[in-house]
Amino acid sequence: MWIMIIAMILIMYFFMWRPESKRRKQMEQFRKGLKEGDKIITAGGIYGTIREVGETTLLIEVDHNVTFRIDKGMVVGDPTQGIMQ
Repeated sequence: MWIMIIAMILIMYFFMWRPESKRRKQMEQFRKGLKEGDKIITAGGIYGTIREVGETTLLIEVDHNVTFRIDKGMVVGDPTQGIMQ
Protein backbone atom coordinates (compact mmCIF):
# COMPACT_ATOMS: atom_id res chain seq x y z
CA MET A 1 0.00 0.00 0.00
CA TRP A 2 2.72 2.49 0.96
CA ILE A 3 4.73 1.62 -2.13
CA MET A 4 1.78 2.57 -4.37
CA ILE A 5 1.32 5.91 -2.60
CA ILE A 6 5.02 6.74 -2.87
CA ALA A 7 5.04 5.67 -6.53
CA MET A 8 2.07 7.95 -7.28
CA ILE A 9 3.76 10.91 -5.58
CA LEU A 10 6.95 10.31 -7.60
CA ILE A 11 4.99 10.06 -10.84
CA MET A 12 3.17 13.30 -10.08
CA TYR A 13 6.47 15.03 -9.28
CA PHE A 14 8.22 13.98 -12.49
CA PHE A 15 5.28 14.48 -14.84
CA MET A 16 3.51 17.51 -13.32
CA TRP A 17 5.33 19.58 -10.71
CA ARG A 18 8.87 19.52 -12.10
CA PRO A 19 7.98 20.54 -15.70
CA GLU A 20 5.67 23.29 -14.42
CA SER A 21 8.45 24.63 -12.22
CA LYS A 22 10.81 24.73 -15.20
CA ARG A 23 8.23 26.59 -17.33
CA ARG A 24 7.61 29.09 -14.53
CA LYS A 25 11.35 29.80 -14.15
CA GLN A 26 11.74 30.19 -17.93
CA MET A 27 8.88 32.71 -18.09
CA GLU A 28 10.28 34.62 -15.10
CA GLN A 29 13.66 34.93 -16.83
CA PHE A 30 11.94 35.98 -20.07
CA ARG A 31 9.96 38.71 -18.29
CA LYS A 32 13.04 40.00 -16.45
CA GLY A 33 14.90 40.30 -19.75
CA LEU A 34 12.29 42.42 -21.53
CA LYS A 35 13.59 45.70 -22.95
CA GLU A 36 12.41 48.53 -25.18
CA GLY A 37 11.80 47.49 -28.77
CA ASP A 38 10.97 43.84 -27.98
CA LYS A 39 7.86 42.42 -29.61
CA ILE A 40 5.49 40.64 -27.22
CA ILE A 41 2.12 38.90 -26.96
CA THR A 42 -0.14 39.56 -23.97
CA ALA A 43 -2.40 37.06 -22.22
CA GLY A 44 -5.34 38.66 -24.02
CA GLY A 45 -3.78 37.96 -27.42
CA ILE A 46 -2.63 41.53 -28.13
CA TYR A 47 0.58 41.85 -30.14
CA GLY A 48 2.70 44.89 -29.38
CA THR A 49 6.12 46.47 -29.12
CA ILE A 50 7.55 47.59 -25.78
CA ARG A 51 8.07 51.36 -25.55
CA GLU A 52 8.81 51.74 -21.82
CA VAL A 53 9.81 49.26 -19.11
CA GLY A 54 8.83 49.94 -15.50
CA GLU A 55 9.43 47.91 -12.37
CA THR A 56 6.15 46.00 -12.62
CA THR A 57 4.53 47.46 -15.77
CA LEU A 58 5.21 47.86 -19.46
CA LEU A 59 4.04 50.49 -21.90
CA ILE A 60 3.37 48.77 -25.21
CA GLU A 61 2.51 50.24 -28.58
CA VAL A 62 -0.05 48.16 -30.47
CA ASP A 63 -0.59 50.52 -33.41
CA HIS A 64 0.59 53.94 -34.49
CA ASN A 65 0.00 56.25 -31.48
CA VAL A 66 -2.00 53.58 -29.58
CA THR A 67 -0.35 52.51 -26.33
CA PHE A 68 -1.36 50.37 -23.36
CA ARG A 69 0.15 50.07 -19.92
CA ILE A 70 0.10 46.44 -18.81
CA ASP A 71 1.43 44.34 -15.95
CA LYS A 72 4.59 42.36 -16.74
CA GLY A 73 2.82 39.20 -15.61
CA MET A 74 0.45 39.47 -18.56
CA VAL A 75 3.23 38.98 -21.10
CA VAL A 76 3.07 35.38 -22.28
CA GLY A 77 5.35 35.23 -25.28
CA ASP A 78 7.65 36.56 -27.93
CA PRO A 79 6.33 36.02 -31.47
CA THR A 80 9.79 36.29 -33.03
CA GLN A 81 11.41 33.56 -30.89
CA GLY A 82 8.43 31.26 -30.47
CA ILE A 83 8.45 31.52 -26.65
CA MET A 84 4.97 30.90 -25.35
CA GLN A 85 3.64 30.01 -21.94
